[in-house]
Amino acid sequence: MKELLRPARLAPGARVAVVAPSGPVPEERLQTGLDVLRGWDLEPVVAPHVLDRHGTFDYLAGTDPDRAADLQRAWCDPAVDAVLCARGGYGVQRMVDLLDWDAMRAAGPKVFVGFSDITALHEAFATRLGLVTLHGPMATGIDFVKNARAQEHLKATLFEPEAVRTIASGGTALVPGRSRGVTLGGCLALLAADLGTPSARPSAAGGLLCLEDVGEETYRLDRCLTQLLRAGWLEGVRGVLLGSWKDCEGPDRVRALFADRLGGLGVPVAEEFGFGHCEGALTIPFGVAAELDADAGTLTLDAPALR
Repeated sequence: MKELLRPARLAPGARVAVVAPSGPVPEERLQTGLDVLRGWDLEPVVAPHVLDRHGTFDYLAGTDPDRAADLQRAWCDPAVDAVLCARGGYGVQRMVDLLDWDAMRAAGPKVFVGFSDITALHEAFATRLGLVTLHGPMATGIDFVKNARAQEHLKATLFEPEAVRTIASGGTALVPGRSRGVTLGGCLALLAADLGTPSARPSAAGGLLCLEDVGEETYRLDRCLTQLLRAGWLEGVRGVLLGSWKDCEGPDRVRALFADRLGGLGVPVAEEFGFGHCEGALTIPFGVAAELDADAGTLTLDAPALR
C-alpha cells in the first residue's frame, strides 16, 4: 500500500467549509462549532444545504444531489483550504457516486475531516484522489464543541502536525508486537458495506487498519469482520488499531470477538486506541506511513499528517 499525497497544513485566517454529507444537523450545535473554528482564527463557510432535512427520509440532511453538490462546490472552491463534515449518521453511500471526481482531482489537495459514516468518503478520497484525510471530530459533534483533548489534538494536527507525529493512546495490546504500514480504516460497518463499490480499495494489504464502531451488538460486529475476512480484504494487513466501541455489548465481550476474528491474522493488534465514537477522540490521519507499537499503545507517523 502506497503513501498518499499530504495536503498543506492550515494557517490562521484559512477558510474552512462545513458540509453535511450524511445526517441532519442541529442548528444550535452548528453555531457552537462555528464559534470554535473562529476561536482557532479560522474563517468558517457554511455550505448552502447544511441545515436541510430530506422531505421523506428525515435521517438525511437534504437530498442526495444537494449534499453532493455542497461537498463538490466546497472542494472545488480555490478559496477554501479545508472541508470539515458537520456530522455522520447515514447518507454518504447515497451521494458519493454523484460526485465529479475528475473535477475534484483537478481542484487539487486540501484538508478533509470526518469520521463514522464519513468512512465511505475517506475510502473514496483515497482511491479516487490519492489523498491523505483526517479521521477526527466533526464540526457539530459533542467532542468538537465540548472536549478539550479532542479539540487540542485536532487543532494541533491541522496547524502543527509535527507536534503530534506520535499518537499515544494509553491503550494495551490484544496481540503484542510492532509493525509498519500505511494507515487506513474507519467505521467497521461502513468498511464492510463498502466492499464491491466503485470507490472501495481491493484490500487492506500493507496497511495499519484502524477500526471502530458504535451501538452494534456483538453478532453484527462479528458479521462485518467475517465479511471482510471472507472477502480476503484483510489478507496482508500489517497491524490493527481498535478504537472505541461505544454502546456495544461491553469490553470483555468485544475483546473476545476481536481475539477470535483477528488473532489469527498474525499481526499486532492494539486496543483502546482512543479514536472514533468516544470522549476525547484522537485525530488519526489516513494514508500516512507509520509504525504501530501495540505494547506501548503508540502510532508513530513517518512524516507529519499535513505538509
